[in-house]
Amino acid sequence: MHKAIPHAPIPDDTLPRSLVLLLAVGAGFGVASIYYSQPILSLLAVAMQASNRVIASIPTLTQLGYALGILFLSPLGDKHDRRIIILVKAAILTLSLALCGLANSIGFLLAASLLVGISATLAQDIVPATAHLAPALSRGKVVGTVMMGLLLGILLSRVASGLVAERCGWRAVYGAAAVAVALFALLAWKRLPHFETTTQLSYRSLLVSMQHLWSQHSALRQAAFAQGLLSMGFSAFWTTLALVLHHSFHLESSVAGAFGLAGAAGSIAAPLAGRLADRRGPEVVARLGCAIAVVSFAAMGASPLLSLKVQLILLALVAVGFDFGVQATLVAHQTIVFSIAPEARSRANALLFTCMFVGMAAGSMLGGMALARWGWMGVTVFATLSSASALLVRLLWRKSASLVLSFRT
Repeated sequence: MHKAIPHAPIPDDTLPRSLVLLLAVGAGFGVASIYYSQPILSLLAVAMQASNRVIASIPTLTQLGYALGILFLSPLGDKHDRRIIILVKAAILTLSLALCGLANSIGFLLAASLLVGISATLAQDIVPATAHLAPALSRGKVVGTVMMGLLLGILLSRVASGLVAERCGWRAVYGAAAVAVALFALLAWKRLPHFETTTQLSYRSLLVSMQHLWSQHSALRQAAFAQGLLSMGFSAFWTTLALVLHHSFHLESSVAGAFGLAGAAGSIAAPLAGRLADRRGPEVVARLGCAIAVVSFAAMGASPLLSLKVQLILLALVAVGFDFGVQATLVAHQTIVFSIAPEARSRANALLFTCMFVGMAAGSMLGGMALARWGWMGVTVFATLSSASALLVRLLWRKSASLVLSFRT
């Protein structure tokens, strides 16, 4: 790669809103790619003649690929020009989505889905790039704005997928997604500045340095564990929702996708959380977000006492609540992580999101198992317990660390 032209953070009053919007859109389209399959799993099962258990491997593999891509590729953002990395990943993601749309066998679709997950990590190159461009005093607000785009991509991807699949077929979902990413790549090629590198370490040394970051910064470990636990419940809900709506309520994929609109209402948490983190500190925001998620998931326990219509309303309200909590916590955790080691933001962000998406992959698998064995109440209990565990990590981490330190000394 050629040597990048150094690019300093842009003052807040001169930071083009169009550039912030482009970064938000790119993050949204990138991360959306790993969620398009969720509302259309029942359609894919029929098309590929696969069981529900096998077809549920699609989101699991995609999220696992995302975690692997973050862990092994995102650290390159500290060594190479992030502009080049974003453009290359966008090209690979475009191809991967097109291959999913052309798949004629479950094996081919699973392999292409894994590649989608790996290349969709361009979103995790965009976020550190945003943190680099933003001035320190408003970094939480600017990153929160881009994170709102990323989180809207997660949630609205389900809406778009369900609607497009019902009207045009599931292949059109992947085709449209490929075109969207290709358009972003074209605009990014024209608008994105070059980014100066922050390290000359070899790739192997970069990975070793991530181990050092992990061992040296307790705040990084706390944020990663808490976000990973919170993501387990998040993923369990969204992975099983389409199957529950189809089998228990006899609703189509478009309805499952429409629940993303309810969750999208929670996306306002991103800029609000960023501003609150700037003013009151990210710790307050992280604890509040975890608490909101716990209460929201626990509320699903009332479902057996309600009529089917009221149950659907409750599910929509719960989606707003826990999405708000999860997104607020994520913004708070990123604010914490980006302040730990400015010269290693890509690596620190990679560790945070690796734990997050390992949690998501585990949540998809365990949520499906809970649904198969105990029904929707099993998913409810699992999501509530995982979120409560995240809250405990935020509340008790320092006390536990102090006890361990006292024991060692």
